[in-house]
Amino acid sequence: MNPEIDYYFTCISPFTYLGHRALLDTARTAGARVNFKPVKLAKVFANSGAKPVPDRPICRQEYRLLEIERWARKRDLPVNLKPAHFPTDPGLADRCAIALQEAGKDAGEFVQRALEACWSEERNIAEEAVIRDILTSLQFDAEAVLRSADSSAVADQYDRNSDEAVERGVLGAPAYLLNGEQFWGQDRIELLAETLDSQRGAQ
Repeated sequence: MNPEIDYYFTCISPFTYLGHRALLDTARTAGARVNFKPVKLAKVFANSGAKPVPDRPICRQEYRLLEIERWARKRDLPVNLKPAHFPTDPGLADRCAIALQEAGKDAGEFVQRALEACWSEERNIAEEAVIRDILTSLQFDAEAVLRSADSSAVADQYDRNSDEAVERGVLGAPAYLLNGEQFWGQDRIELLAETLDSQRGAQ
């Protein structure tokens, strides 16, 4: 049986942006399935004791920017350290990712494009027009996905993802859970890859 990675994230997170492509590449190499589980980050933070960026001490805010810059350089990704549309509401983008997965579609590239829109393209992912453009560019039926994203079923799944993240002790975004073991932060992807590789070798 192929391994499964439960991927807790939100489309507004810079560290999700920095690690998303690397996660997909890691999963592909290992033959692992990625279960996309967008969460309401405020709920996860409230449980884990983390604070929203504006509420953190200045020294932590400054170090966060340094880490984003370092990892963007390491992963060869363009990044705006202070994007025009951050913070913004990621709810629509997150729900579209859920809608795509629920429909059996590959949400990975949509999530990548939504993250890029915020962190390298200065676009506001809270705007429906931006999300529609991303969906259309990926040849999805944008109107159908947007309708699904507005449904109570998808809203309920968004809440369930968030509750599940709290129950499983998720610390923030992104977090990757493999067989219940948490790898928190995009800087843990290499450790996740090693674990996947060791499990494959033991089979």
